[in-house]
Amino acid sequence: MGLSQENAPIYEALMEFEKKRIVPFDVPGHKRGRGNPELVHLLGEKCVKLDVNSMKPLDNLCHPISVIRDAEQLTAEAFGAAHAFLMVGGTTSAVQAMVLSTVKRGDKIILPRNVHRSVMGALVLCGAIPVYVDPACDDRLGIPLGMRVSDVERAIKANPDAKAVLVNNPTYYGICSDIRSIVKIAHDNGMLCLADEAHGTHLYFGENLPVSAMAAGADIAAVSMHKSGGSLTQSSILLIGPNVSEGYVRQIINLTQTTSGSYLLMASLDISRRNLALRGKESFAEVVRLAEYARKEINDIPGYYAYSKELINNDSVFDFDTTKLAVNTLEIGLAGIEVYDILRDEYDIQVEFGDLGNMLAYISIGDRPREIERLVSALAEIKRRFGKPDTGELMSQEYIDPEVAVSPQEAFYAEKEALPIAETAGRICSEFVMCYPPGIPILAPGERITKQIIDYIEYAKEKGCSMTGPEDAEINMLNVLIDKR
Repeated sequence: MGLSQENAPIYEALMEFEKKRIVPFDVPGHKRGRGNPELVHLLGEKCVKLDVNSMKPLDNLCHPISVIRDAEQLTAEAFGAAHAFLMVGGTTSAVQAMVLSTVKRGDKIILPRNVHRSVMGALVLCGAIPVYVDPACDDRLGIPLGMRVSDVERAIKANPDAKAVLVNNPTYYGICSDIRSIVKIAHDNGMLCLADEAHGTHLYFGENLPVSAMAAGADIAAVSMHKSGGSLTQSSILLIGPNVSEGYVRQIINLTQTTSGSYLLMASLDISRRNLALRGKESFAEVVRLAEYARKEINDIPGYYAYSKELINNDSVFDFDTTKLAVNTLEIGLAGIEVYDILRDEYDIQVEFGDLGNMLAYISIGDRPREIERLVSALAEIKRRFGKPDTGELMSQEYIDPEVAVSPQEAFYAEKEALPIAETAGRICSEFVMCYPPGIPILAPGERITKQIIDYIEYAKEKGCSMTGPEDAEINMLNVLIDKR
């Protein structure tokens, strides 16, 4: 029997399985919840009964031949890919599989520096060498923009032996590079084009949105279904085009992904794909409408700037994802992270993140107009209650050009010593430092530490940014390479 987008093979198999009342002498050990009543109370009987192990009727994520295979094929069809892999380790695992499938130790990969930590983590694991294309920066907003096509061309010309080019499509802030042109340049030079689409699920289903990676001809894309697609947290998909070996990518995925794939996560991917394939166009039209309404209302409050397509310059900002409600807050005299904290602490509103100059409210298929009204009125009140004159003293610059001294892998595993952060200027860092979210490293292994970076880290800590990465959780000490001179 042929399958259509109205099917959800994993979900349907679970429903059949549930009817059979099979006696479990396999894992998980809670045995449909009987061994852990508190868990049943928390999650509900239905949920724990479906938390099952791989078995013949339910297929196996490591080597799918039946219902998981069917679900992957339907996902590939819905996203316009040659094949799709269901990922249960988050988009981090999808991004790392994408990079590890493409480059190995000593290979070069061209990428913007404002990549997610998962990309840098993959370079630590495989030993590839990053060739950075510095994104332009909007000085008013303090955000990194996209990759200019001319800069990509220059990087390819200087590094003709590079294996791949990686593009953020879109960034957390909604900025899109000219991915179609970048794909063509990469392919013309014998390189693959990879896309981190953690924030771009909706591009595959919405109308009048930036082009998706698969539609642009990219070879591999990591897509975060749990962000804008409605699946459970930690569920994701990896898409490949026709020029990539499905079997090899599966081998790479199986190096690190669990052999005990969660059927709750897989079923959520299956159901969410069906929902988007059947109703995504209308759903994302509503998301855009809500975001545009919120943007207009927020821009009517003096001092806030919710940016959109006016940033497009057909170069470093080739297109803009209008579902992203990013708001610059500096002119009300507050850092984005301060507005983030006030919204949560005073108004019980949890936005996605705040950085030094901006905050991002993530709008998706689950939002309603009443929540938008509540956010807008809270922002107006925050300006009135907490706003200060814009003295120009707040730091906005989000992007600092890195100086790469050694490869991420070499630095991460090198002999190192811990120094007070103030004493590290001029030394080579051996670990990550980042605000999370958005998870873009301020420092990555192998980069030289400068006074500007130290000042930035101290300022971000002082403003309350959630800093992660170093071995010292307080981030008073940094691990640096031992200077053998």
